[in-house]
Amino acid sequence: MVVVVKAGGRVLQKNMETIAKSLAGMSGEGLVFVHGGGDVVTEYSKKLGITPMIVTSPSGIRSRYTDERELEVYVMTMAGKINKEIVSAVQRFGGKAVGLSGVDGALLLAERKKRIIIVDERGRNRVIPGGYTGSIRSVNSALLTTILEGGFTPIVAPLALGTEGEILNVDGDQAASWIARSLSAELLVFLSDVEGVMVGGRVVERLSPSEALELSKTVGPGMNRKLALAGESVMATVGKALITSGLGEDLLSRIRASQGTVIQP
Repeated sequence: MVVVVKAGGRVLQKNMETIAKSLAGMSGEGLVFVHGGGDVVTEYSKKLGITPMIVTSPSGIRSRYTDERELEVYVMTMAGKINKEIVSAVQRFGGKAVGLSGVDGALLLAERKKRIIIVDERGRNRVIPGGYTGSIRSVNSALLTTILEGGFTPIVAPLALGTEGEILNVDGDQAASWIARSLSAELLVFLSDVEGVMVGGRVVERLSPSEALELSKTVGPGMNRKLALAGESVMATVGKALITSGLGEDLLSRIRASQGTVIQP
């Protein structure tokens, strides 16, 4: 059984120890962990005098605009500080972990975006250069399989190797989705700072893939991407997806009991 878990930076900052303990508890069980960390990247960018730029696509997806200077901070923070803190914490709790980025072994191969369309402050669509952001095109699943068969948990930072050999920033949710599909994972988990997908103040407990894609058009930024990717993943090769809180004390129980929003045929 293969399980792919993605946790954003805010969840990790608030609940790192519990998440690491849960990862250690699943060590050797076919777990791949993908992490975010945008807030930490922003913090260090500002310390270095770089003003982060967050852009919004016409479909409402928010993302970090990565120029050359921002990429340097992104690589140092994601593949360095955050990744190694998670790896060390998992091993402190008795797990076996290997930290790597999508650049290592061409784990994630991506195509650099030549241009992107954003919505400007006046609400108008505008085309700008793509910077150092990539769209994932393939996953080296053989590398992950080798690591998993050795009883280790891969801890993956969302960077990718570009088709021209450059380093690119890729979305962490997208990375988790691609990895889950490449491994035909039984379960893809998105750990959020809410209990699940909220509609009318209540958690939606179950959605079909098509319902998830439809609902992704109306929910807020952040959750819209998770819902869309969850639906697409289950439509492809993933058994089911779960969007749940990563802030509790017993994450393993939440995941194993499928507490939150389940996307399944």
